[in-house]
Amino acid sequence: MKNILVAVDLTDHSTRVLESAASLARLTHAKLWVVHVAAPEPDFVGYEVGPQYVRNIRANELREEHRRIQAWAAEYSAQGIDSEAILITGYTAESLLDEVVKLEADLLVMGSRGHGILYDVVVGSVAAEVMRKNTTPLLLIPLPVA
Repeated sequence: MKNILVAVDLTDHSTRVLESAASLARLTHAKLWVVHVAAPEPDFVGYEVGPQYVRNIRANELREEHRRIQAWAAEYSAQGIDSEAILITGYTAESLLDEVVKLEADLLVMGSRGHGILYDVVVGSVAAEVMRKNTTPLLLIPLPVA
């Protein structure tokens, strides 16, 4: 195994998912890619962006999200795990799967809250969509329902 992509959503449970992926990276001497998919830009999904201050707020949010994942990657690098952080914007499942291909990931690690069938039908599930479309080995870390 050479590349492990770990998807984080920046919730409190991200550390649990990261630790699982980092343990595997340690054991296999794989590179750990810490990936966060931020919400798409408003103009990307057909909405007006609004005044400059709205764009500034969004830019600050993205910088903070990037800073957080870079800190995690730095922490794992300090522990001897080759780690790198990537922040991308877009639709979560689609963007993750694109990144898996680009990075030639051998394993995708992500959390799943397991809300249930009704929730998945009404709201949808990133994990379910990834499972349907993914061709790379996938490790789902069960997380408590938020």
